[in-house]
Parts: sequence; structure tokens; C-alpha cells
Amino acid sequence: MDSLFCLKCCFSNTTKSVPVVYSNIELDSDYMGNEVVLLKNSKRICGAGGALTTAPLVQSKSYFEVKIQQNGYWAIGLASKSSNLNSSRGGSDAYSWCLCSDNAIRHNDQEISRVNSVAAEPHINSFTDETKLIPHDTQGIESIDTSSNATTSNFPAEGDTIGVTYDHVELNFYLNGKNLEVPTLNVKGTVFPVVYVDDGAILDIVLDNFAFGPPYGFNAIMLEQSIL
Repeated sequence: MDSLFCLKCCFSNTTKSVPVVYSNIELDSDYMGNEVVLLKNSKRICGAGGALTTAPLVQSKSYFEVKIQQNGYWAIGLASKSSNLNSSRGGSDAYSWCLCSDNAIRHNDQEISRVNSVAAEPHINSFTDETKLIPHDTQGIESIDTSSNATTSNFPAEGDTIGVTYDHVELNFYLNGKNLEVPTLNVKGTVFPVVYVDDGAILDIVLDNFAFGPPYGFNAIMLEQSIL
């Protein structure tokens, strides 16, 4: 009886897809702009243009981070393989949704929302104890008076970390663990994390060992695998 069951399983055409943690995800040299340069095991991007990661977002709740090593023009978000990665302007087509270095969130070459100025705070470095994550502030970032007497920080500064969550309903962005409260809706199709750079910007994509703990229910990117 057991032998018959095994044979039935072996010849069955039924497959099941399950998400599994995939630690070798990186920026994809096959899907990047012609003037993009990838360094540090394809986790650092410089040059001019954009690059997707090697895996799409298939699980229900995904999280990744991008650390700004050097300022310039940059954009961070999601895009499909149809996006123009030779352009350094994220969100300039119908296939990308990005937070840009001028505080705007763009899609299809239109500004769909803008991040307000945020209170200047001491810079928060990556945790020193790698087993301890810094939790996200679920209350978001308070807006402040933008008058000439108000104190604001450059958003974001070199060394800051942009977090990104996606649950197939909302795309959200975080600054050093705090929700920027600018949810983006109507992201369509199979999408990948994407980063764009120009004007000297250098960014590192972080796909594990996060500087800031993912919000509750979100996890590092997983790769979907089919099993019998």
C-alpha cells in the first residue's frame, strides 16, 4: 500500500508553491541600467540608472531596507521588469512606484504624494547587538512647523535607512524605523524591489540582518518554490 501511494505521488501533476527564506537575493545584473555599477556582492549600487532584485515579492507581507551611503539623486521602491532601468528617475513610468530623494513619491511620471518635513533627531545607527532589532514606531512621524524658526533635518541624510513594506495592498516607507505615513496604493503586477541612483548617490540594499526590525507581521523577502 505504501509503495502504491509513493508511485501515485511521483506521477501526480499536482504541485504546491510555498515561500521559503532565500538568503542569496541581490541586485540583478541582468535587470539593471547600462550605466549602473554593482559592488559588494551586488548589494551596493552606484552610477546612473536602476536595478531590480533577483527575486519578486511573492509572500503576503515583505520588508527590505536601503541604506544611503552617499547622497545624490536616488529613488527606492518597487518596479516590474517592464520599467525603464536606463532612466535614473524612479517612478517615471507606469511600471515603478518610488520614494525619491526630493521627498516625493512618484508613479507614471507623476507626484502622487509627498513626505512632510520631520523633526530633527539624533542619528540612529545600526544596532550594535546583532541579535537585537530596533522596533518600528507604529505611531508614525510627527509633522512640525515649517516656518523659518522651525528646525528640520535634511531628509534623509547620509547614513539614514529607508525601510519598505509591501502587503499587496499598500506600499509604505519608513525613515530610520519610523513610518512616513504616505501609503501608496494600486501597485500592480509582479513587482521587485528597485533602487535608482544618479548624481553621485551610493545606496546599499539590505535584505537580512536589518538595522530596524520589520513591522509586526512583515518578514524578509522570500522566494517562492514549487514542490510536489
